[in-house]
Amino acid sequence: MLKQKSAIVTGSTSGIGLGIARAFAEQGADVMLNGFGNAQEIEFTRAELQRQFGVKVRYSSADMSQPAQIRALAEMARAEFGKVDIIVNNAGIQHVAPIDTFPDEKWDAVLAINLSSAFHLIKAVAPEMKSRRCGRIVNIASAHGLTASPFKSAYVAAKHGLIGLSKTVAIELAEYGVTCNTICPGYVKTPLVDKQIADQARAHGISEADVVRDVMLVHQARKEFVRVEELAALAVFLCSDAGASMTAGAIAMDGGWTQH
Repeated sequence: MLKQKSAIVTGSTSGIGLGIARAFAEQGADVMLNGFGNAQEIEFTRAELQRQFGVKVRYSSADMSQPAQIRALAEMARAEFGKVDIIVNNAGIQHVAPIDTFPDEKWDAVLAINLSSAFHLIKAVAPEMKSRRCGRIVNIASAHGLTASPFKSAYVAAKHGLIGLSKTVAIELAEYGVTCNTICPGYVKTPLVDKQIADQARAHGISEADVVRDVMLVHQARKEFVRVEELAALAVFLCSDAGASMTAGAIAMDGGWTQH
């Protein structure tokens, strides 16, 4: 589906981002990984994806809170692959606290990585996509981009903003053959969610098992975490030729969570 395409996937050294990067490589796309983690583990993952799927897989440690490093990431991808066909803005962090005690620096960090980084990367690749009259942009938001939960003011604000950014970009770039969509997952079992479980347990004063049952999945009709592979398959579709008429969408994959 994605042969001869090239993609940047931010926050792709683990979790949802790595699942999407793997699916892109499997479909024939060259992929630029990005994120933090153990250097040896990242290199093993990069080399294994490249070997397994026979595509170019590169890695950038760009800090997605730093606009200059984001621009350098886009330039590196162009230098390595010759072009950038696809970007997936997936990098994200979380902090859980009541609004009256929410640390200012955590607010700034969550907004920078979960929202502003998408703006900066889109801005960096949009001219190329417009000139080539093709491109795919996928932003990974959350069910919390469509609704809200307590103690997540920065995260909810950023994910709502990401959907708004996506809609605006979609309208601006539609005539150039570029699509921009947002995927809004429900709870996915990733390292980020594991941390949220612990944070929520402390915030609510309950056990982690109670958080999963009574907080996270209480409104998820299927009572199951969304699988990374499901999200990756949706991203592949949106970035394929079959997704050409899908743009400005905020697509929930949440087991019915946002319908409560």
